[in-house]
Amino acid sequence: MTRDVYEYAVIRVIPKVERGELINAGVLLYCQPRDYLCARVQLDPGRLRALDPGVDIDGVRRALSAYELACGDKPGPLAEESLGGRFRWLTAPRSTIVQAGPVHAGLTADPDTELNRLFDKLVRV
Repeated sequence: MTRDVYEYAVIRVIPKVERGELINAGVLLYCQPRDYLCARVQLDPGRLRALDPGVDIDGVRRALSAYELACGDKPGPLAEESLGGRFRWLTAPRSTIVQAGPVHAGLTADPDTELNRLFDKLVRV
């Protein structure tokens, strides 16, 4: 079974950037040899409200869904970019409420299975 290099980043929600408190809300995984880019997100509103009772939950959900949309085939601002270009844009450092954490690497024979494993380990409570 051939294993290929992949890169991933945790998608984080930091409701008050100046405090630095965060929750993990998704995983973004890119595997160039398999031509694979996918994001999986799940927001826990209760955990997020514990950090900021006044947070705009609907706004955060829209921002999280943008990661999933950017990985798909539907027309959008990143549709013309290569999958690698999209991954780099999505993981670029930014000071916003929803942002990607540091990029990490690994080896996988099945990117879908790896995305689910990372999601269960890093996001699902």
